[in-house]
Amino acid sequence: MLKLKSFALFMSLAALPLGVRAETYPSKPIMLVVPFAAGGTVNMMGRLVAEHMGEQLGQPVVVDNKAGAGGAIGAGFVAKATPDGYTLLLGSMGQAVQPLLTKRLPYDPKKLVPVALFATVSNVLAVSSNAPAKNVSELVGYSKANPGKLNMASAGIGSINQLIGELFMSRTGANFVHVPYKGAGPAGVDLLSGQVQLIFANLPNVLPYARAGKVRLLAVASEKRDPAIPDVPTFAEAGVKDAVVESWYGLMAPAGTKPEVIRKLQDTLLVVTKDKRFISQLAEQGARPYPGSSADMTRLMEKEGKRWGEVIEHARISLD
Repeated sequence: MLKLKSFALFMSLAALPLGVRAETYPSKPIMLVVPFAAGGTVNMMGRLVAEHMGEQLGQPVVVDNKAGAGGAIGAGFVAKATPDGYTLLLGSMGQAVQPLLTKRLPYDPKKLVPVALFATVSNVLAVSSNAPAKNVSELVGYSKANPGKLNMASAGIGSINQLIGELFMSRTGANFVHVPYKGAGPAGVDLLSGQVQLIFANLPNVLPYARAGKVRLLAVASEKRDPAIPDVPTFAEAGVKDAVVESWYGLMAPAGTKPEVIRKLQDTLLVVTKDKRFISQLAEQGARPYPGSSADMTRLMEKEGKRWGEVIEHARISLD
């Protein structure tokens, strides 16, 4: 009799529509892999979205920092994970750029699929307090008159910091010496000490130092002035055209993850981006909500790949 009841229960569950059965996801904690060390914008965004996703999904979303190789180690871990929705990647522009920098990635980029977008931040030109310039025009003029005298920090070869710097130099004729670090954290430390004179950085990475008067922000790479720093001109206002660069953040999953799971994660992120507390927390860090579907993120990554491919080729940037 017990066997018959068990069989009947199984059959009744099997007869449920697929969408109903998918509602059991998630039934355990989710791992969100942040492919960089603690201290940078990517890590901050990962921990913030993990908190809010966990509240919406009813299961903990646990952040696991897997840093190294410019984010490739963490991305590779997720690309090779079981596609069940329980291992996700905090994705950023790096996933669009990495395949353009090397033919030796430790994973197949096609093994990752976009889930959704959730936030964006401005990029700014920040200079140390001892830099010989108080505006973009003075900085460009000094670099032309003194080639090789200004050091430009970055989070590593091929990082968004370097790419924006290369774009800026191609637009202005400025001459900076690129100094790559193993992350935005150590790059920021040397900016504060004056060992390097400038960096093109995510606003959240340098906003606390700017507010404390330890670095100067000369311009923001956005179409409009950023509400967090309304007195800082855009690159266009400072005379630098066609240099709008917003950094964005989203989630990615292993290829083969069920469509209904992708949809649930996507819908969850869309709810999170409308949450007033989430929006307020982003604003405190100099960031903004940036809701976008899986399809939106796919198109954005394709667009970024084309754009930065030209910059990478022109500047001859390679990790090989």
